Amino acid sequence: MSPKYLTTPEGRKLAYHQSGETSDRPGIVFLGGFKSDMEGTKAVYLQDWAERRNRAFLRFDYSGHGQSSGNFLDGCIGDWAQDAMDMIGEVTDGPQILVGSSMGGWMALLVARAMPDKVAGLVGIAAAPDFTEDSMWDGFTDAQRAEMAKTGQVALPSDYSDDPYIITRKLIDDGRENLVLREPLNLPFPVRLLHGTADTDVAQSVPLRILDHAGCDDMRLTLVKGADHRFSDPAQLQLIRESIAEVDAAIATSR
Repeated sequence: MSPKYLTTPEGRKLAYHQSGETSDRPGIVFLGGFKSDMEGTKAVYLQDWAERRNRAFLRFDYSGHGQSSGNFLDGCIGDWAQDAMDMIGEVTDGPQILVGSSMGGWMALLVARAMPDKVAGLVGIAAAPDFTEDSMWDGFTDAQRAEMAKTGQVALPSDYSDDPYIITRKLIDDGRENLVLREPLNLPFPVRLLHGTADTDVAQSVPLRILDHAGCDDMRLTLVKGADHRFSDPAQLQLIRESIAEVDAAIATSR
């Protein structure tokens, strides 16, 4: 099925799929990861699950990703967060449950900070807030930092593609303007974090840091032994589904 498109105020053309009907229950928005797209296993699985319950569901591609306009290397955290805010603000009705995978977890926290009235709950899957600073920049060697200063970019190996990740100076600099774990972070809604012990991309210290840092009265972290960063085998997909249902039930109880 061909996607729909939203042209944002910034002039970006974002591809998306939306299904289900507006009801008295929050819709569900899937926020994908760095250099991923809306055709991934988790996004498609969750749309199918939501459709069978006639729940409103949205998945989309950030600019420079998938079927949306733009060049990936021109993008940055602030652009992709704005894409998420434009999509959520324009095509959803009422508060939403945000399901953020990897970088999508950072996007979800930025949306929650900027648009608190649009967020009813949050599920983070291997959430990676502040990764451009805490993982990429802090992990660079002196030689890589020198290369960044000289050429404006660094190539990093990828576990998911034969092509390396090209990390631009723009991505690093803009990431610093969008950090969420340095200042107070108020999350006045139910939050569930899922993380695998075999995740080699995002350390277990990250969800623990979110747990410790955020102001939230209903936040829980589930560590899954042996799960990797993809978090997409059948048992893990079921756990994501159950976590959304748990957030949904907590929202209903609080009303």
